[in-house]
Amino acid sequence: MEKESIQNMTRGNPVKLIINFTLPLLAGNIFQQLYNVVDAVIVGRGVGVDALAAVGATGSLNFLIFGFVLGLTQGLSILVSQYYGGMEYNKVCKAITMSAYLYILIGIIISLASVIYSRVLLEILNTPGSIITDADNYMKIIFGGMIITIFFNTLSGILRALGDGKTPFYSLIIASIINIILDLGFILILDMGVKGAALATVIAQFISSIFCLYKVSKIKIIKIQKKHWRFNEELFVQSFKLGIPVALMNSVTAVGVMILQVVVNGFGEIYVAAYSTASRIIGILEQIGSTAGLAISTYTGQNLGAGKIDRIKEGVKKSNVILVIANFILTVIIFVFGKEILAVFVSSAEVEVINIGYKYEVVTAAGLWVLGLLFIYRSSLQAMGDTFIPMLSGIAELLARIGTVFILVSSLDFIAIPIAEVSAWIVAAGMLAATYYYRVFKLEKIKYEDVKYLS
Repeated sequence: MEKESIQNMTRGNPVKLIINFTLPLLAGNIFQQLYNVVDAVIVGRGVGVDALAAVGATGSLNFLIFGFVLGLTQGLSILVSQYYGGMEYNKVCKAITMSAYLYILIGIIISLASVIYSRVLLEILNTPGSIITDADNYMKIIFGGMIITIFFNTLSGILRALGDGKTPFYSLIIASIINIILDLGFILILDMGVKGAALATVIAQFISSIFCLYKVSKIKIIKIQKKHWRFNEELFVQSFKLGIPVALMNSVTAVGVMILQVVVNGFGEIYVAAYSTASRIIGILEQIGSTAGLAISTYTGQNLGAGKIDRIKEGVKKSNVILVIANFILTVIIFVFGKEILAVFVSSAEVEVINIGYKYEVVTAAGLWVLGLLFIYRSSLQAMGDTFIPMLSGIAELLARIGTVFILVSSLDFIAIPIAEVSAWIVAAGMLAATYYYRVFKLEKIKYEDVKYLS
């Protein structure tokens, strides 16, 4: 009989639980990011710098739309972790089915709208004419597979909420390996260009989704029956109320990134290539904080369901210390080896791309420790059912990005872009930290029965 990988995080050493849960998720996410690196190398070297810039130019739109979808599925993860912590397994099944109705409906709408208006959105972003057709072709295929993306992230979210960090890890490895193989075939052999890169991503994610579905079907506490599919307005609305603010927060944050993309696009193709390449590298480094946030979300949700507020405080505090130390080490690595890392993506002859990208790397790497704290506080609040303040923090990030870049770009040129990123992190992290400590203070003052399943 197959052994289940789900984990109860309401008992045992908090640090050990969080680290054990984080490591496979981190490995999986880094593996996926490394796939993105390989993808960039294949596109950049196999097709050309313009093709690399075309894929990079879609990054902010991908962040906007997929960020909304990922945020939406977070509502289900919050409910599942809380119900599992409180040992209410029937509600776990009901939450899954009600969320499925919501996600399918919204997924179809977003997919159609994104495919129809992709070129218009790219034009609004001031995408250079030399790369806009490739960027549009890439986006249409990626967004055409939106339902597959929702399916994959919903299943991964369920598994993480139940404390299973291993299956999402395996699924990401499967997706990444298949993606690389298909990339090589579609781009280097069939000469499909950026269309091949997009198609490879969609196919790989579909295969990985099937694997996740199989693993979910083997979990004993998830036995979905016909009765669970009967419409339950309370759980449907609850999933919507928890997921939509997170989705909007991600989208608002993405709008800020899109505005930065517009500014970068105005500098020309060389800057677009440098920005997209350096962003991929920083994206890998961000995975430590991002995956720690996923771990603390599951940990907080389960312990809130069990009424163990002291365990939440201990887990958050120790996670923050670990992240600050880890991000300091990463910053030093970027300062010393940043240019060499950039040279992996583009030909060493592209000196200007490397020099511009290094400037972005250095500034953003210096602010990674702040971003790590942001991930922890935001994830904890969301797992407690407080998704409104994190949404407001997303608006604060947007305003900080816009304000900083437009104040500084005239005098600092491109360097204003990474400064705007770090400024946004500082503002949002401050808001979230203050709200977290206030929230914990309030929770300690009320009875366990009153704190369960806050939304």
